[in-house]
Amino acid sequence: MNDSWLTDPAQLWPDYRPTGLLDLPLLARRCGVRRVLAKAENERPLGNFKVLGGMVAGLRALSRLTGAGSLEQLRQVCGDLAAKPRLICASDGNHGLSVSAAAQRAGAAARVYLPAAVSPARAARIRALGGEVVRVDGSYDDAVLAAQVAATRGDGVLIADTSADPTDPVVADVMAGYGLIARELHAQLRERAHEQPSHVFVQAGVGGLAAAMAEGLHAQLRLPARIVAVEPRSAACVARALALAAPVRIDGDLDTCAEMLSCGLASASALAVLQRHRVSALSVDEAQLSAAPALLRAGGGPDSSASGAAGWAGLLHAAADPALRDAHGLDADSSVLLLITEGAVRE
Repeated sequence: MNDSWLTDPAQLWPDYRPTGLLDLPLLARRCGVRRVLAKAENERPLGNFKVLGGMVAGLRALSRLTGAGSLEQLRQVCGDLAAKPRLICASDGNHGLSVSAAAQRAGAAARVYLPAAVSPARAARIRALGGEVVRVDGSYDDAVLAAQVAATRGDGVLIADTSADPTDPVVADVMAGYGLIARELHAQLRERAHEQPSHVFVQAGVGGLAAAMAEGLHAQLRLPARIVAVEPRSAACVARALALAAPVRIDGDLDTCAEMLSCGLASASALAVLQRHRVSALSVDEAQLSAAPALLRAGGGPDSSASGAAGWAGLLHAAADPALRDAHGLDADSSVLLLITEGAVRE
């Protein structure tokens, strides 16, 4: 496997730099904990963390397909081919954006299957990067099936961020891309002499980001060393999977203002990691999700969306409920790490 996409992130973007780690004392006081740190993934190219997973997995897939060992070689090979290789994926918006960016960077093509509820603004961002958008009359999970069918019939290479196969190599590549966040955090926590976090509250769609953070950060946490996957109450597929020890599709329309988390079936690849690290799940309601971005901004955090600030919504929910504080080991000595996974999206 070509690991240069991870060991040399400048191949992902020429101006690659770590995103900021913010210390937010106002949020800590509000939640009755010692410290709240926030990793500002809104600072990534394209404005969200997903660019790491789709970019790494897309470039690795094209490298395997063509035999190219570097971005320069990959561009040359794709440019010489009569028909450009095509990357295919399903997305609620951001994964498709990152896969389209990977294809554009390599000189390949991209096709993104979007569920009906994804906003025109998110679809337009994908098209602006050269991605072809195919609308699916259904949910994110229906889009996943449509992308799988297209790849099976030979329309392109599937860059999935979820799978029923716990050993799926492409999904592993996506999570490896997210792992760059943990690598940056190791250095930032060491350089700034911050104490080790005791908790990580991280939003979950199919569970890939939460799994990558559990894998990358578990050794960096101090007791009680809790990692909490936060999801909308209407789309709590990770909680269902953890409870049943298997991905099981949840019922309902999955409607949520945190639209990037509107997923009905957890990834088996992610679930295996979440189970190994004993990650817990916490669901939050729509009022908490919709209020979270303004409360984050008022506390000195970045502009975000209901999806991007969902981990913060989960911390607020847990901190305000004595039973949940006790269940998650939150107290006045806790140091909590949040991931702000996207910037505000202008519709």
